[in-house]
Amino acid sequence: MKTRPLLMLFSLLALMALTVAALMPGEFSAPSRTFIFTYQVTLKDIPAGAKRVRVWIPIATTDANQTVALKASGPVPLHSTRETAFGNHILYGEILHPSASPAVFILEYQVTRQEYVKGDYDHLLKASHGPESAHASLAAYLAPDRLVPIDGRIKTLADENTRGKQGTVEKARALYDFVFNTVRYDKSGTGWGRGDSLWVCDAKHGNCTDFHSLFISLARAEGIPARFEIGFPVPTGAEGAIPGYHCWAEFYANGVGWVPVDISEAWKDPKKREYFFGALDANRVQFTVGRDLTLQPKQDGPPLNYFIYPYVEVDGKEFEGVERKFTYRDVPGSSGGHAGVAR
Repeated sequence: MKTRPLLMLFSLLALMALTVAALMPGEFSAPSRTFIFTYQVTLKDIPAGAKRVRVWIPIATTDANQTVALKASGPVPLHSTRETAFGNHILYGEILHPSASPAVFILEYQVTRQEYVKGDYDHLLKASHGPESAHASLAAYLAPDRLVPIDGRIKTLADENTRGKQGTVEKARALYDFVFNTVRYDKSGTGWGRGDSLWVCDAKHGNCTDFHSLFISLARAEGIPARFEIGFPVPTGAEGAIPGYHCWAEFYANGVGWVPVDISEAWKDPKKREYFFGALDANRVQFTVGRDLTLQPKQDGPPLNYFIYPYVEVDGKEFEGVERKFTYRDVPGSSGGHAGVAR
């Protein structure tokens, strides 16, 4: 098995984030947690006679809220690339004339995640000011996505729930409360997990994807930039398996910047309803941003609804024979609070 560590790139990114933290102590005084996160991908039962297998794996990178070091291994070299619409980082590899034996890719991260506290509601109200920026960098966060409309029924709901509210933060809080009070965390039946805003309006239940897609639709309908973010929860405890992803959202307010919200976690722990409007705990790792994603190099299939699990094509067609395994173990001496599991 060939190994491509990529340590130099990610160590440099980690150093940059630590430098930012030193320059902005007020933003980084909250608790942090350090853990090892392992992301394993196994391709099984590749069809006999296949000529080319293409593999795209999303990767976590260092930013203002997390520092990341990565070791990656697989049966072929993995090359670092970036999705162009939102800048998401990807590892890409090709297996030519694959054998019948399983192909295993292992990504092992060491992550230090900061608690991300932008401020409570009163602080955000005081700090925000002026009309929303029309800067071109926010345009993608005001436009609809395929399953995240901003007109029709969504616009009517947004107007009804922000009537009489002044300013971005007050409107965003009204929409946060509407979703919290309307949607329940319930993964029964079918249809949940796609992040279909109109579906969740009718079903009134779903997982984190559904909660935050509805919030984003409503916010954008009111002219508030909002974005979808996805990664993994890291439960409390020394080590364990992680069944699936977790996602959340951010909205943009002038004078404040991006403000995080995690409505599904607030729903599961109502005592933290105030906390999760403006803050995220340290028990998570972020991977990608955005919806309707075209990968790099471009996939033959349609844009991805969101990108957290590996995407694989065999001879130009999406391949379903992908096994995923996610585990974590704490680095001694680190600590954290509450986090949930999507699926």
